[in-house]
Amino acid sequence: MPLTHQPAPSHLRRVVVTGAAGFIGSHLSRALLEAGTTVIGIDRRHQQHDATAAANLTELLAFPNFVPVTADLMACPLDPVLLDADAVFHLAALPGVRPSWGPEFDAYVAANIQSTQRLMASAYRLGIRRVVLASSSSVYGTTDGSPSSETDCPAPLSPYAVTKLAAEHLCLAHAARPDTTTSVVALRYFTVYGPRQRPDMLIHRVLTSALRQTPLHLFGNGLQQRDFTYVDDVVRATIAAALTPTANTVLNVGSANSTAVTEVLDIAHRLTGRPASVAQARSRPGDVSATLADISRAHEVLGWKPEVTLVEGMERQLRCLEGAG
Repeated sequence: MPLTHQPAPSHLRRVVVTGAAGFIGSHLSRALLEAGTTVIGIDRRHQQHDATAAANLTELLAFPNFVPVTADLMACPLDPVLLDADAVFHLAALPGVRPSWGPEFDAYVAANIQSTQRLMASAYRLGIRRVVLASSSSVYGTTDGSPSSETDCPAPLSPYAVTKLAAEHLCLAHAARPDTTTSVVALRYFTVYGPRQRPDMLIHRVLTSALRQTPLHLFGNGLQQRDFTYVDDVVRATIAAALTPTANTVLNVGSANSTAVTEVLDIAHRLTGRPASVAQARSRPGDVSATLADISRAHEVLGWKPEVTLVEGMERQLRCLEGAG
């Protein structure tokens, strides 16, 4: 889809963040709140029943400009939530490659595609200026290790990745309607890590294993390469995507560096002074051997580039784990 341009505000007055109780959503919400933006944070996880959601929301609830909404995007009336918003950050999704192969696929379709359709329909009705969609580098599928560009043909290798690509196309289809005022920027995040990262993600598992000296189940031979992107860098790119006049496009958000899993183990060893105890396991269906982002378009369109190195980011995440533990 060709790029379009429209007037952009200099400040976000009022926004909606879906998935606000999640890892990235809570970091994004805090940054917006600190900038004085009113944040309507919607998430289906209830603090009283979900310890992770409660921990992620704790600091947000201290802000008078944070409005929490506990609701499922598939069931709740969305127009009252989105009403008068300058932008919607759509981060709510069901994550994870491995579970998407099984009987939970219908849940992935509901959370990642059907919910997106309901959200975009509401944005259209209300004339929301901008929707920023959190997508995933998994849409690229297998690569030869070269940087993935937004012009590459996506070839998702898991049902999860298929739903993320479908959400992109769905949002951009809505934005292409001739009678809409809603524009879209879809961001393909590359392996986001940092404080409050999901426990099933690699860097959390590696640091926890080294700290607690518990077994680390390593899928594959450890030579897999990933573009690890620190959450604060992702947040800056995501906010910039709501403000840029460029619209109806897809952008990579990554560190532009690819690191082997074995190097992550070495960094964790140096930071903690303890090696992780690795238990080898077979690669899982849908896992890819390498990811690496070409971020030249994000730099051009958003004026953005990553600032936090992997060692710095892992050190910050380690301090968070030590403080919680």
